[in-house]
Amino acid sequence: MAAYTRKDQRDLTKTERKRFVDAVLELKKSGKYDDYVRTHIDYYVADGEGQLRVAHMCPSFLPWHRKFLLDFERSLREIDDSVTVPYWDWTRDNSAKSSLWNDDFLGGNGRSSDYQVTTGPFAYARGQWNVRYGMTEQSFLSRDFGRPRNPLTLPTADDVDDALGQSSYDSSPWNSTSRSGFRNRLEGWGSGDGNARFRLHNRVHRWVGGQMLGGGSVNDPVFWLHHSFIDLLWSRWQKENPKGGYMPKKQPPEGDAQRGKVAALNDKMAPFDVSPADMLDHSAIYRYA
Repeated sequence: MAAYTRKDQRDLTKTERKRFVDAVLELKKSGKYDDYVRTHIDYYVADGEGQLRVAHMCPSFLPWHRKFLLDFERSLREIDDSVTVPYWDWTRDNSAKSSLWNDDFLGGNGRSSDYQVTTGPFAYARGQWNVRYGMTEQSFLSRDFGRPRNPLTLPTADDVDDALGQSSYDSSPWNSTSRSGFRNRLEGWGSGDGNARFRLHNRVHRWVGGQMLGGGSVNDPVFWLHHSFIDLLWSRWQKENPKGGYMPKKQPPEGDAQRGKVAALNDKMAPFDVSPADMLDHSAIYRYA
């Protein structure tokens, strides 16, 4: 079977936008969408918790989310095999007026009083998008573009180039404090305040705000478009660094605080029955336009 294509969301036709939205809504109606939300919440483990991390603040951040995104995409394609997960290039579509926030696609920003999204197909009032598992008591989709009370901006093309310029994939201590390596530069754990503290992947979550904050971020369908672009950037880095493979290849040595806390190259990444090594090459399944 030929590889299918994930497109930039700005290049989708009106029909393609509708088919994607309809498939997402159908998955939500079936209850399977909330299973993805629950999985992401369950595996959102911070590096201060002293336990195994496979989804965040760890080397397997990228292969874990590649598998997570692929499973979600397969669920959509079981509903409509013409659908793929588009990507949101936030270096270009970097304002509240960008096409992905249109009423026929993801809807816009939340209202000022409670950040509730009132436009588009995922607005609570439409009756098709009730938040079942979240980090707050809110039952509605919420957003707070740019966090006006403590403003953030979306990452730039220069920020992306800085991450792509990293020659190694990751570095010890394999967590949010790793000072070098592509993974943490892209995942975006920094120090300081505002744009300096949250880089790339993390800053986008915080720029959208609302439900995109924390483990329940899957409640906002933009999560998938964001992670499709993150996956594209990893794919680009892989092509530019053919010798810069996944790290660590083996578990950290005895006595290392990270031993047993991260997934090495051939370790399984729960809840999936795959290892980082299994997720390195997607060329037979999908490609990016």
